[in-house]
Amino acid sequence: ILMVDEKGKNMKCLTFFLMLPETVKNRSKKSSKKGNSSSSSSSSKLPPVCYEIITLKTKKKKKMAADIFPRKKAANTNTTAVQQYHQQNLNNNNTIPAPNWQGLYPTIRERNAVMFNNDLMADVHFVVGPPGGTQRLPGHKYVLAVGSSVFHAMFYGELAEDKDEIRIPDVEPAAFLAMLKYIYCDEIDLAADTVLATLYAAKKYIVPHLARACVNFLETSLSAKNACVLLSQSCLFEEPDLTQRCWEVIDAQAELALKSEGFCDIDFQTLESILRRETLNAKEIVVFEAALNWAEVECQRQELMATIENKRKVLGKALYLIRIPTMALDDFANGAAQSGILTLNETNDIFLWYTAAKKPELQFVSKPRKGLVPQRCHRFQSCAYRSNQWRYRGRCDSIQFAVDKRVFIAGFGLYGSSCGSAEYSAKIELKRQGVILGQNLSKYFSDGSSNTFPVWFEYPVQIEPDTFYTASVILDGNELSYFGQEGMTEVQCGKVTVQFQCSSDSTNGTGVQGGQIPELIFYA
Repeated sequence: ILMVDEKGKNMKCLTFFLMLPETVKNRSKKSSKKGNSSSSSSSSKLPPVCYEIITLKTKKKKKMAADIFPRKKAANTNTTAVQQYHQQNLNNNNTIPAPNWQGLYPTIRERNAVMFNNDLMADVHFVVGPPGGTQRLPGHKYVLAVGSSVFHAMFYGELAEDKDEIRIPDVEPAAFLAMLKYIYCDEIDLAADTVLATLYAAKKYIVPHLARACVNFLETSLSAKNACVLLSQSCLFEEPDLTQRCWEVIDAQAELALKSEGFCDIDFQTLESILRRETLNAKEIVVFEAALNWAEVECQRQELMATIENKRKVLGKALYLIRIPTMALDDFANGAAQSGILTLNETNDIFLWYTAAKKPELQFVSKPRKGLVPQRCHRFQSCAYRSNQWRYRGRCDSIQFAVDKRVFIAGFGLYGSSCGSAEYSAKIELKRQGVILGQNLSKYFSDGSSNTFPVWFEYPVQIEPDTFYTASVILDGNELSYFGQEGMTEVQCGKVTVQFQCSSDSTNGTGVQGGQIPELIFYA
């Protein structure tokens, strides 16, 4: 074929070797034996030779498929088809795409995504899940090997086995599908109920970016309800950053974490580490009750009757990590002493520990936990009082704040009476976008000084960074109080930066420049 450009100049001559049918070859061989005299007649019987001149347009710059077909235009044109195939594959319908399906997708990434969970060209299948809950999923060795070094070794390594079907009983089908979707589609699709299983799959098959995304997901969804379970899993998966985050939540919101259902699901090693924790911010009676609840569930896991003897048996030496001698005497007398979990000698010795001058030796740890030291963020540079301020008539004092690091608000510091000692009733509240996160009704006594007086929530409230929260208080008291002035819009408190802004909920005059709620009390 002779190729020329638009101006008629020769560009290149290409020769193609055609695979002729056998009948044509045979006729060609016979004609060659007859000599030159018969060659003209025999050649006339062969198919005619065709010549075609192709005009080539010169290009200044090579363009890739993505440049020729911009993603946005393609997505708008074929959105329905793309979504249809993705949904079919996700549902494991294994639908073979329509003819010329490649033309629907302008980029290799989109064409690759069509192969996700698709039997088309599949050269391996996985039977995923435990017996009785398996799912058969198709795969393509090349794509899988590109996305995972484990799959590469499995299919192309020195010890590779040529199996058409591979059984994976230790991974949940939904988690395996999530990993395949990442490998094929470069998309991360995580859900709260499968993220731990997906993290396990990502760790097993060494898909580090997916594993990191799973950890980030867990960190953002971390709360007192799931902190103990995630602590156990983070140690198993060797994720130190997630482990540290879990400890922060467990320390600050210890009582909520210990009372959660997830606490009973942890393993014995995690139980010991929590009971040994020096910075748990909880009453010891709460720790004791949580350990008994865990023991009851552990008896069920070991198929034992939940008797006192069996509870003590499954707790083992962990029982002595509970600091029973540090409980309030009422808590011990009405709780631990009557639980039946302690022997008669242990109960008598602990009572003597409380009352006797010469204290007996105990197997239990008798040193109180250190807990957490609360920090105080003071937002005013000075305070004052006047003959008609600050007055309370059931109206709301409110301020908005945001932090740059996760903290746990334990309460507020409030001003007291400027006319001598007085008692106030305080309803404190913490909201985010109108949703109440914590509230409490309590009383506090002020001594007539300009000091601040703490009012606490029942449990510390977790505060996420870079989001504004609303702190509010409604005070009831006959006496006028001090009020703050020269307020700051930004305060550095240790390693935490706190920003303040006025709140539309404030109907008693409190704002950034002056008013009530001079302090935020928090753990960090």
